[in-house]
Amino acid sequence: MAVLKVKFTKTKRDKLAQVLWILNWISVVTGVILFSLGLFLKVEINKRGELMAERDIQYVPNMLIAVGLIACAINFLGGKICYDCVDTTKFLRWKLIMLPYIICTFFFTFCVLVGAVMCYSMHGELEEALRLGLTEAMKFYKDTDTPGRCFLKRTVDMLQIQFQCCGNSGYKDWFQIQWISNRYLDMSHKEVMDRLRSNVEGKYLMDGVPFSCCNIDSPRPCIQQQITNNSAHFNYEHQTEELNLWMKGCRQALLEYYTHIVQSIVMSVCLFQLSVLTGVRYLQTSLENVLRQGDPNSESDGWLLENSFMETARINLNIIKNLGKNNQIDTGDKHEEWV
Repeated sequence: MAVLKVKFTKTKRDKLAQVLWILNWISVVTGVILFSLGLFLKVEINKRGELMAERDIQYVPNMLIAVGLIACAINFLGGKICYDCVDTTKFLRWKLIMLPYIICTFFFTFCVLVGAVMCYSMHGELEEALRLGLTEAMKFYKDTDTPGRCFLKRTVDMLQIQFQCCGNSGYKDWFQIQWISNRYLDMSHKEVMDRLRSNVEGKYLMDGVPFSCCNIDSPRPCIQQQITNNSAHFNYEHQTEELNLWMKGCRQALLEYYTHIVQSIVMSVCLFQLSVLTGVRYLQTSLENVLRQGDPNSESDGWLLENSFMETARINLNIIKNLGKNNQIDTGDKHEEWV
């Protein structure tokens, strides 16, 4: 028994072919979007390379670029096939190609789905790369006069301003590192020396953050020094003062930025491609049944599978088994010939 059988008139078949022609061209556009997204991610990852540890995360943008190019080629061919299928006589030139085309498109859609899953797996790799990279960048924030590191202060400040974030996991990360260079500390000041001596590693640690952590929506002037000292500021309670600094960590902000874009677009393309593939399958089976009937204007049935799922699986399994047996026989014959 056919799976999801639908009856098509000549008018319905023509309309289905026309709609699929339009959808295939839209799919070409989605292929361009995937290709562009891959390039965008590649550029973004390279641009923020100093904020990421060395991790193998380039496979996702490379995969998106390849999938985008393949999508353009497959859907361009699909558009041509659907355009010709409006005329039943022109369908004959594509009759032998349509089933392999549908199978290839199905596996391609499956690859896109795998790509979406890879984007989820990228989340862990990207998070770890950002965690290590941001930690290193914050550690060298103060080294504005050191060659090779002098740009990191500006990079981190621009990151915190652009993504409205602070620190790695949160603003308190800045309390654990010395982010002010010794050249800007007054060593003759007793408080400075006491703070340096009180630290085992001789670092100047304080409950303060860079200016780029300041929340521009705060109704009061930004408090970035002695953040945890309520008595140092008038009408201030740091436990409840959420508008003073950006609360979100930059690792979370960057993760949300990259993964949300990729996952939403890739999944949308995958679902759209499946809908087009379903329509092409209905068009192919309905036109083949018209050819069997011999009347191009007659009604015909279209379906996704000619037999039930179990029957289709059994038939395909037998085909694979027979191919394996034939291969063994051919190998045996060749062996006898050599002997």
